[in-house]
Amino acid sequence: MNKRQVTILWVIAIALGVAVTAVKLSQNQATRSATKRGPRQTLFESFPAADVAAITIKGEGDSTVDIAKKDGKWLLAQRDGYPANSTYVNDFLRTLGELKVTIGMEAGPSFAPRFGMDESSSKPDDHGLTASFKDSAGKEIAKISLGKNIENGAAPSPMGGNNAVGRYVRNHADDSGFYEVSEMFPSVSADAKRWLDDTFFNPEKIKAITVSQPGKTEPAWKLTRESEEAEYKLEGAAATEVLDTTATSPLKSLFSYARFEDVIPASKIGEKTGPEAKRIATIETFEGFVYTVTFALAKPAAPGAPAGPGAEPPATDNFLLTVSVTAELPKERKKADGEKPEDAKTKDAAFTERLKTLTEKLAKEKALAGVTFEVSKSTLDPLLKDRAGLITKATPPAPEGADTGGVQKLPGGMIATPPHSAVSAPVEAFTPPISIPPVEEEKKPEEKK
Repeated sequence: MNKRQVTILWVIAIALGVAVTAVKLSQNQATRSATKRGPRQTLFESFPAADVAAITIKGEGDSTVDIAKKDGKWLLAQRDGYPANSTYVNDFLRTLGELKVTIGMEAGPSFAPRFGMDESSSKPDDHGLTASFKDSAGKEIAKISLGKNIENGAAPSPMGGNNAVGRYVRNHADDSGFYEVSEMFPSVSADAKRWLDDTFFNPEKIKAITVSQPGKTEPAWKLTRESEEAEYKLEGAAATEVLDTTATSPLKSLFSYARFEDVIPASKIGEKTGPEAKRIATIETFEGFVYTVTFALAKPAAPGAPAGPGAEPPATDNFLLTVSVTAELPKERKKADGEKPEDAKTKDAAFTERLKTLTEKLAKEKALAGVTFEVSKSTLDPLLKDRAGLITKATPPAPEGADTGGVQKLPGGMIATPPHSAVSAPVEAFTPPISIPPVEEEKKPEEKK
């Protein structure tokens, strides 16, 4: 290859490089000019999160959530003003203020169904979600739609789940196009119960539990204990009634970390209440709290009834529950005789801190009065046992003269087995005699004839 040919090849290579660069620049320029917002820019030039006083989220059909701020708290209209999860609400507003565009696609509003924002569709994935934001005067200050998830095209994960890498969104104040973003908005929903604040009551240091019988005034059973470390005792127990600790132990931490499924609006309580009689559980604590819990089996959904948002199956064994809380908190600490000044100072500080915590706890739990919660059966399982369910099943007596094998039945269903004796009786083995058939003598040659 001579010098002239090399020069020509270099000229061609440079020309191709210039052409590719020009195409890319023109494409970037076209992308920037096609939509108002470009890659790495925020979806909103300035999202007015601080001015938002009301949020409405609409999904398919009648699925709608209205969240409004009152006295600094977010409340849910569809749940009679029950508090919303402020973390979810504030995270949603913050995310929108920081949301950055991945790709902008030039298209008019009529193309919304292609991106999963078809407001006439009855399918959640095709309908999408539309959220509007208003200020304290009721003026709409922003509106967006969340469409389909964006898949990355990779094979499904062996651990399950999809391969979504983002979502299509639309800013209704921007008619230049639709946008891809990397945010999935997993907590945003048009189902009101998904936005509920999950604060619930939690009895601590339980001292006594009394449970009523369905339709009767006298209690089914009452358990008490003398200290936080002690086991429960059954009030009025007969000599033959021994508590089963496997049944009573869960009652020490009753309702710890309990959660509710939903809050039932007053207008829906009648259609959710089943025919069974209500039961009442009274829970007393060592710190002076008294909880009165009323519960009854909820009416199951009608056969074939459509599931709610999220295609969840209708509940068949949930309960409706209400709770009221009272407490007599001590005003001062009882000091022990001969208490040293330095010890008294430390204990007084701990008492003051604990009293503050209990006062705040009482205020939060008192706010739950008058609210009807829907809870799962597992939440109430320890309270659903009758008196017989708390008693250890009696072991039938062994026949007279029978060898019990040294097994002793203890209260609470435990089995005690004594250790084996150090000296064991000798074991004799007998082998039956083995008979061997006689061997036939070999016949002489003349006897074979």
